[in-house]
Amino acid sequence: MQSATASWSASLSSRSQFSPNLIVKRRTGGVSFCSSKHGKGEMATVANLGKNHHPWCSRQVETPTFAQRKAGPTRLRPPHGTGNLGANPANSCPLTPLGFLERASTVFGDCPSVVYHDTVFTWSQTHRRCLRLASALVSLGISRGDIVSALLPNVPAMYEMHFGVPMSGAVLNTINTRLDARTVAVLLRHSGSKLVFVDPASLPLIRDALKQLPPGHPTPRVIPVEDPHETEFPAAPPGTLTYERLLEKGDPEFAWVRPASEWDPMVLNYTSGTTSAPKGVVHCHRGLFLITFDWLVEWAVPPRPTYLWTLPMFHANGWSFPWGMAAVGGTNVCLRRVNAGTVYAAIASRGVTHLCCAPVVLNMLANAPEAARRPLPGKVRVLTAGAPPPAAVLQRTEAIGFQISHGYGLTETAGLPVSCTWKREWDELPAPERARLKARQGVRTPGMAEADVVDGETGRSVPRDGSTMGEIVLRGGCVMLGYLKDDEATAAAIRGDGWFYTGDVGVVHPDGYMEIRDRSKDVIINAGENISSVEVESVLYGHPAVNEAAVVARPDELRGETPCAFVSLKEDAAGTVTAADVVAWCRERMPRYMVPRTVVFRAELPKTSTGKIQKYVLRNLAKEMGSARKGDGSINSMA
Repeated sequence: MQSATASWSASLSSRSQFSPNLIVKRRTGGVSFCSSKHGKGEMATVANLGKNHHPWCSRQVETPTFAQRKAGPTRLRPPHGTGNLGANPANSCPLTPLGFLERASTVFGDCPSVVYHDTVFTWSQTHRRCLRLASALVSLGISRGDIVSALLPNVPAMYEMHFGVPMSGAVLNTINTRLDARTVAVLLRHSGSKLVFVDPASLPLIRDALKQLPPGHPTPRVIPVEDPHETEFPAAPPGTLTYERLLEKGDPEFAWVRPASEWDPMVLNYTSGTTSAPKGVVHCHRGLFLITFDWLVEWAVPPRPTYLWTLPMFHANGWSFPWGMAAVGGTNVCLRRVNAGTVYAAIASRGVTHLCCAPVVLNMLANAPEAARRPLPGKVRVLTAGAPPPAAVLQRTEAIGFQISHGYGLTETAGLPVSCTWKREWDELPAPERARLKARQGVRTPGMAEADVVDGETGRSVPRDGSTMGEIVLRGGCVMLGYLKDDEATAAAIRGDGWFYTGDVGVVHPDGYMEIRDRSKDVIINAGENISSVEVESVLYGHPAVNEAAVVARPDELRGETPCAFVSLKEDAAGTVTAADVVAWCRERMPRYMVPRTVVFRAELPKTSTGKIQKYVLRNLAKEMGSARKGDGSINSMA
């Protein structure tokens, strides 16, 4: 593996100028599109980051300066005069969400920015702390393009990382705290991380991970981030460079390192590994700026909201909301642990107005015991995504008083480029119908260029009939630069036709709204009929005793594959519901060929570290059961 250096680069997928297999490597501060001391165009180095290519094997591409372009032809001229129109030094500053913090310190300087237990920072304080962090990192030798990792829960330092690390010129890599040591070691090795900020609870994890790095691989420096509110964690030994001691070394007036180009990498995230091994997703300043603004508009976020961090910031950078809250001067309420009791208590005590979460958290809130619930202080707006939310879960959560919005995105899109934008006339519909409509993924957001569902063989858009399935494809500014050190995977996802192929199977309804039916690997083919596991799961979630459900394919001698349902029951329903009851429920609500032939009860379904159900684990369990035989009408039920 190549280690990250100051000239660290990322795969670009621009269809107009660069091949999907090429990357742009900035030299000596980056590519300038508008100035040159000697009247010559600056040079951009284009190189391939594939495993068979050396990082210095590159070709030179000359970029004309602003002065040179003035002499060339223009597409548009003013009605009076001959001056050319186009890019100039005043209008071509790189887009970056980092500037939101600078503005927040001026506009919202005395307003609360980050709240954690009895610790409250203002926006002016957060601004200065992030500048100190950036300055201190530079003093440690971190330079433009280096990878800096964070293994932290939703604590104030994690929020500050989203500004301070890239303000040093480095690339932020947030690591999931729920991963095992082997996986963390793989990510550190692949990214070439030079420094890791670690929560006290994760220190044993990082120590084990570092031991598993290959011999000779540079070991990243570890800086613990102490938490005075967690008394069970021992204090760092005297002389240890902790996070707060590091900030003391930083300059609060530091001139932060602005991107040389808006295409410069800003974050490196790893996919959750739901369907394959984790891949390193690289996003640039421009894409993060666009997706941040996009959801402030789409969600109609008002000035100074109170935002509860139930969504991990390590998960796709909290769908861009660390930067979004700075743009609107919001109050970030940090929450180390997410359970029904802590969420309801934080909402009630802090007057929370907004939060984001995966459907698994919605389900937790909907099924919370009465002892854990608190009256909502007012309208609490919730944005959910990460997996198709069952309509029954949406209906139960909204009945409590939450106002749910639903979006769709992937790690590769830095957030949610698709939203089930609500229509006012739907408010008049019955609650079950509203929930059914809201469960759809929806339409592209205002900042997204295009979204479509296409036939895998022809590449053409599928009919808007709500039943013809195809692959969801996306095109827009928030799509990743590419996968780090993986040209093959980048080319497979970002193809020559100019689309990013998501791997999700969906349909388009007559009103133009998309709906996910499955991941491509999760479609069940039953005697030639395609069965959407998501559709079957949605019916299962409607059963009053079902807590969680996942449906996968089980081999079948006669039909090829049949649906196999893995189900966990609510606490008060355990032992009162049989597999036959579940099947009977399904037979009343779906075509017979879609009804699960096998039902397996489990106390808990296996999940990824981000809370998604691991269907590949369940697929393997279904295969281990063996093929269902002709005439075998039995239903398996296992504790």
